[in-house]
Amino acid sequence: QVQLVESGGELVQAGGSLRLSCAVSGRTFSSYAMGWFRQAPGKEREFVGAIRWSGGRIYYVDSVKGRITISGDNAKNTVYLQMNRLKREDTAVYYCAAASTGWGASDYKCWGQGTQVTVAT
Repeated sequence: QVQLVESGGELVQAGGSLRLSCAVSGRTFSSYAMGWFRQAPGKEREFVGAIRWSGGRIYYVDSVKGRITISGDNAKNTVYLQMNRLKREDTAVYYCAAASTGWGASDYKCWGQGTQVTVAT
């Protein structure tokens, strides 16, 4: 099974930016679709977006489109979530996840432990 470790979460002011990282080990990074999810206090886990390595295809949900960028670095076995113009509603624990096939919201089987993002006003 793939091991995933998220990092980069911290306290930021509204309007600021963060880049979260997800380090991948245990299996070939490029063989997986990678997704980003988040869970805000008192809410269910939410799918944010995903990246497929074949053709460089990327998907974002409408609520964050235009404010986030998902990317990957094969040499470092790492995927990234760049977040800009952060809002208070972006406060959540952010998780990365790996899928062996497909890249829809229900396709992810291996999960990291999460990293906390807090947006202050």
